[in-house]
Amino acid sequence: MDLIIGMISGALGAAVAGGVFRRLSLGTLATATLGILGGGAGAQLLSTLGGGDVTGAGGATLGGIVGQIAAGGLGGAAVLATVGALRNAIGK
Repeated sequence: MDLIIGMISGALGAAVAGGVFRRLSLGTLATATLGILGGGAGAQLLSTLGGGDVTGAGGATLGGIVGQIAAGGLGGAAVLATVGALRNAIGK
């Protein structure tokens, strides 16, 4: 469940970052793909470090879900920003 939440929020985070920073946007498909990859990586990193575990003793916890959404969104935006900046630097 952690990975799915991270991937979805990563795609959304990358879409927001691509909309705000138009020079970093790579098109809809590439932005979504990079967001999914970055969101999944961010969610896995958070889980590995021991924070943001969605399932607690009594089921899903709100804090865990919010942590995974934040990690996924930031991971997706970070990967999009990195690849977009590299593409712009190489293109010049």
